[in-house]
Amino acid sequence: MNVLRDFAQPVYALLIFTLLAPVLKLAGGNEVLIFALSVLGIVPLAKMIGDATEELAVHTGPRVGGLLNATLGNAAELIITIVAIRAGLLELVKASITGSILGNLLLIMGGAILLGGLKHGVQRFDRTHAGLAASQMTLAIIALAIPSLFAQAIEPDHRAVQWLSVGVAIIMLVVYALNVFYSLYHSPSRAEPSAASAHAARWSARTAILVLGVATVLIAWLSEILVGVVEHAVSALGISEFFIGIIIIPLVGNAAEHVVAITVARENQMELSMSISLGSSTQIALLVAPLLVLISLVLGPEPLVLVFHPFELAALGAATLIASLIASDGESNWVEGVQLLGVFLIIAIAFFFLPA
Repeated sequence: MNVLRDFAQPVYALLIFTLLAPVLKLAGGNEVLIFALSVLGIVPLAKMIGDATEELAVHTGPRVGGLLNATLGNAAELIITIVAIRAGLLELVKASITGSILGNLLLIMGGAILLGGLKHGVQRFDRTHAGLAASQMTLAIIALAIPSLFAQAIEPDHRAVQWLSVGVAIIMLVVYALNVFYSLYHSPSRAEPSAASAHAARWSARTAILVLGVATVLIAWLSEILVGVVEHAVSALGISEFFIGIIIIPLVGNAAEHVVAITVARENQMELSMSISLGSSTQIALLVAPLLVLISLVLGPEPLVLVFHPFELAALGAATLIASLIASDGESNWVEGVQLLGVFLIIAIAFFFLPA
């Protein structure tokens, strides 16, 4: 009964699109409509993964639960990008990495700070935890920038760029693993245990694993459909792959997590909200991005290298800088939220007009 009650949430009404997208694809329907239906169908599936992960965390305890959340927090987007790698859409993959980081640091943190500040005024959070997350993001931006700068210094498509990307990816994974170890055993976030213990388990562990498995399979299926029509959608809509990767895919893959970050900020749990937005950014940069580099060596028609468009690097640097400045004092107000959202809108408009 608890499972049925949870699936009565409004977001799960979008599950109808999980069926409509493949039906329209088989019927040879309009590619733009198929793309839109696939995007809408992935949103409730990402929510399913988030709910299942949360329930598993209740069963396993805060430490293992924290590790599960760190590992599966961006599962939906990871699946989409793996499918894109298999299709050879590497620029779309790199744009989605950039977009996820920008979305978490600017759009989600900005929205949470704005709405939380309007309701509660000045809100406070652990500046030590936020500072550690900000320094991790700075490290990640440096790691993402080095291969791009290196590629400019040697001949294009040089094999050394590929090997440098692989080396950087391995180092980033090691740094992320040590960061998770430190967070779990030496400096646990005060927000994470309180979130994990906020309710008793509503689902059994078996049910949570089953829901997680079903949602993963369905996301992989819809991702194949979405990626298959993305080039047609880009041509028909007159937008670039950059814009789809920067804006659309990150919003879809992390929609449920974004709603949680804003909701808890409205409940005056700003430390938890900051943990979600900064933590998700760190996961994308230090876990998802390097994993995609290594996965591309096995599944992709060509390897993914960490060479980004100069404007992507500039946007990432600007987002990390302003997010770090806002997080450095351990308190926030609604004006700072407006500042973050302003930067996001400026970058989004620029990417809309940036050719692929």
